[in-house]
Amino acid sequence: MSKALAEVDEVIGDLLTLLKNPDVGEALAARGVNTSLAMVALDGLAAYLRGDKARAIEELETAVEEIRTRAAKPPSEQPS
Repeated sequence: MSKALAEVDEVIGDLLTLLKNPDVGEALAARGVNTSLAMVALDGLAAYLRGDKARAIEELETAVEEIRTRAAKPPSEQPS
C-alpha cells in the first residue's frame, strides 16, 4: 500500500474514533445527526476508497435509505 493510501486509511480510522467519542456523539445529535448512521456511511466511503464497490453500494444505500426515512418524518418525530 502506498503512503498516500495509508494516510487515507489513517484519516478514516481517526474519524471513526471521533464518531465513537461520546462528546462528539452528543454534539452531532444536537444537529440531528445519528452517529451510527454516520459510521455506516463512513464504512461505505472506506469501502469505495479501497475499491470494494459492491460493499460501498450496500453500506451507502443503507445509510441513504435510513436518512431519507428519518428526514421524511415531521421534525417532532425525527430521531437523531
